[in-house]
Amino acid sequence: MKSLSKVLIFLLLAFQIISVQAQNRPDPQPAPDTYESFKLGIAGYTFAKFDLEKTLETLQRTDVHYLCIKNFHLPLTSSDDEIKAFHALIKSADVTGYAVGPLYMNTKEEVDQVFAYAKRVGVKTIVGVPTYDLLPYVNNKVAEFDMNYAIHLHGPDIDKFPDADDVWENVKDLDPRMGMCLDIGHDRRNGKDPVADLKKYHTRVFDIHLKDVTGSSKHGYSVEVGRGILDIPAFVKMLREVNYTGVVSLEHERNMNDPFMGIAESIGYFRGVIAATRK
Repeated sequence: MKSLSKVLIFLLLAFQIISVQAQNRPDPQPAPDTYESFKLGIAGYTFAKFDLEKTLETLQRTDVHYLCIKNFHLPLTSSDDEIKAFHALIKSADVTGYAVGPLYMNTKEEVDQVFAYAKRVGVKTIVGVPTYDLLPYVNNKVAEFDMNYAIHLHGPDIDKFPDADDVWENVKDLDPRMGMCLDIGHDRRNGKDPVADLKKYHTRVFDIHLKDVTGSSKHGYSVEVGRGILDIPAFVKMLREVNYTGVVSLEHERNMNDPFMGIAESIGYFRGVIAATRK
């Protein structure tokens, strides 16, 4: 009986020690991107099937604090009061809206509307998709509003701005605030090397869309970051080499009716690469 009592006392003490140790575990450590010159964000298009509340919940759960604002979450026709309420809501989730877009522009009137919208929202970067013939007009607006204009490249899917080379050729002689949103998945799907393109064009890269794809052609499709053919470790190293100080935003385009596991996997993989490649 005494032996049994000793065993019970031992087990009780062991349980108490384990409980105390569990209670004293350190808080979660800062995300690896906290220590980089660049910031990690999520592109609003990722949440095309979801409202702003669900979007912000996902950013909070993945510890991401930067959002590229899409117009289905904050319409171009929003009033000043609606914009104010939008900013209050995202601030309550510790999220900053750092840019707007991608936004498509086919007329001068649409260019005017987008620039006025960006000014009222209070951002300094527009991720846009203009027509080629609108570039001189957009160039004038960039100077007028003192904003960066990041042309979103789209790979082989549409007939304009397929890759970083094309964007560069069309903006290199324009205002230095005319540049690109380097979508590394679409760039790769057009047969290009996003790592080399970041190195060549980094002075005109104002936003980055992070994704992975299965192939270097139109038949390649989006997958979770780390499951495709992109060399993500090399890309992270190049971000450091060129001292990129903007946002790298995950644009997750797989299982868009239920993207949340894919978002978490992609964010986790990217952060793991950041930590593993840090010297």
